[in-house]
Amino acid sequence: MTDENKSETEVKTEDIQENFEEILEEKNQEIEQLKKDLEKSQGETQEYISLSQRLQADFENFKKITDKRNKDLVKFANENLIKEFLDCYEDFGRALETENDEDLRNGIELIYNKFTDVLKKEGIEEIPAKGEKFDLNKHEALMVQESDDVENGYIIEELMKGYMYKDKVLKYSKVIVCKK
Repeated sequence: MTDENKSETEVKTEDIQENFEEILEEKNQEIEQLKKDLEKSQGETQEYISLSQRLQADFENFKKITDKRNKDLVKFANENLIKEFLDCYEDFGRALETENDEDLRNGIELIYNKFTDVLKKEGIEEIPAKGEKFDLNKHEALMVQESDDVENGYIIEELMKGYMYKDKVLKYSKVIVCKK
């Protein structure tokens, strides 16, 4: 090998060495940037985990509060109705204290009318029966009888009243139905 060849080889080696150092420097910068991005992502991940844990704790607290509120709602659902019946209860006590039969009757009628008003206000209605066509959805036939005055399938007599609560039957009317 000649000196000229050596110098060319040395020059090429130096060029390669310089390119290698430049590429190495670029890659080191990229690695540093990636490390910074990774640290940032890890920090954000920790924030999200922390937020998720707080939200989960808040949700658990919300569930507990809601469950307690629902239990209290069920526990005290009839409170207003009971308050209204207390007035009727007190009226019964006063009616029993009367010595005159006429006053007692008037007191009981007053109480009956109060009860009727409370029940109507709460959505309770009597089921019409006597003279009505028998309806399995509202009436319970305890007996059947023949009658010349009433058509077949109609109610002759109501033995016990029935009641509806809004659209639901609470108590079926007990009736005698005409059967010919």
